[in-house]
Amino acid sequence: MTDPVALTKALLACESVTPAQGPVFDVLEAALLPLGFTIDRFLVGHEPDGPVENLLATRDGAGTHLAFAGHLDVVPPGTGWTNGAYTPVERGGLLYGRGAVDMKGAIAAFVAAIPTEPSIPLSLIITGDEEGPATFGTCALIERMRATGVAPDLCLVGEPTSSARLGDMIKIGRRGSVNLWISVPGKQGHVAYPQLADNPIPRLVAILAEIDAIVLDTGNAWFQPSNIEVTDITVGNPATNVIPAQASARLSIRFNDEQRGTALVERIEALVRAHAPAAHVTARISGEAFLTPPGTFSTLIGDAIAARTGIRPDLSTTGGTSDARFLSALCPTVEFGLTNATMHKVDEAVEIEDLAILGEIYRDIIARVDRL
Repeated sequence: MTDPVALTKALLACESVTPAQGPVFDVLEAALLPLGFTIDRFLVGHEPDGPVENLLATRDGAGTHLAFAGHLDVVPPGTGWTNGAYTPVERGGLLYGRGAVDMKGAIAAFVAAIPTEPSIPLSLIITGDEEGPATFGTCALIERMRATGVAPDLCLVGEPTSSARLGDMIKIGRRGSVNLWISVPGKQGHVAYPQLADNPIPRLVAILAEIDAIVLDTGNAWFQPSNIEVTDITVGNPATNVIPAQASARLSIRFNDEQRGTALVERIEALVRAHAPAAHVTARISGEAFLTPPGTFSTLIGDAIAARTGIRPDLSTTGGTSDARFLSALCPTVEFGLTNATMHKVDEAVEIEDLAILGEIYRDIIARVDRL
């Protein structure tokens, strides 16, 4: 069987800041080939978001097709590491390195969990662009899967969902995300002659005040309330005696499954234009909200966790977005992985014991899916 600690170290030693390419995929491919997987690696996309490398690994079998999805790219390391961010070091029962929990450790644990003898059909959907724009990452993999007839029945995403201890939480859904940029035009002029100018700032302030007063919903059984946040206001006027020609703002909306991204964009656009007909609104919908209702798959995962840890995980939809927002369109999708306390931080680290336990849980999940 693959040693999850050794494989994690090999992956951590590869610098793979978004968009990841090359050596880190070489390491994963070398681990999968002896297990009988067919490997499809491909580069896709162009600047500024690409090119991105993706890997689709498949192994035939009989029964329910289980896919494991994840990413080999990481966020930039930052400064102040005790050791190098790409120098895997064991210390005090922990393994340090950028990506240890998010999410090279989980990928290594799943590879270690794969039975050497074929059982159910298995696939690994691994991207080099989850931490970045995700323009050419998992969406491109899904297109590749559809083109080649790869159709999983269930998908397990190895994001670090555990909170206080391994196995205490799995994610059965995520909120959607949309960002909007609002630009309100005016007419520059001298502050002493306001009748000769048109100040855009009061209109932008009125727009933002009305947006801030919006209550989208109060949440529901599985999701917290949707929220709209103003994340930036820009005028860029260095002069004290000049009325500016433009004022702009940026919004971020995180929304539950009672909302849809396109409808939210249309609502904001209508509100903005009611105050400023010449205003310009640009929107980017990063993903819609999704929910995999509690059922066979989440129960199976919970049973596997309980068998190895003695705890029953909470089912949650909290946190930011993940590539599960795309994969959920293919089949029931649930996220489960390592504890998330150090992800994206300096000195990111995983408990070495957790790597072994996670591998055992993943192995149990594969076996339970095999019995469906």
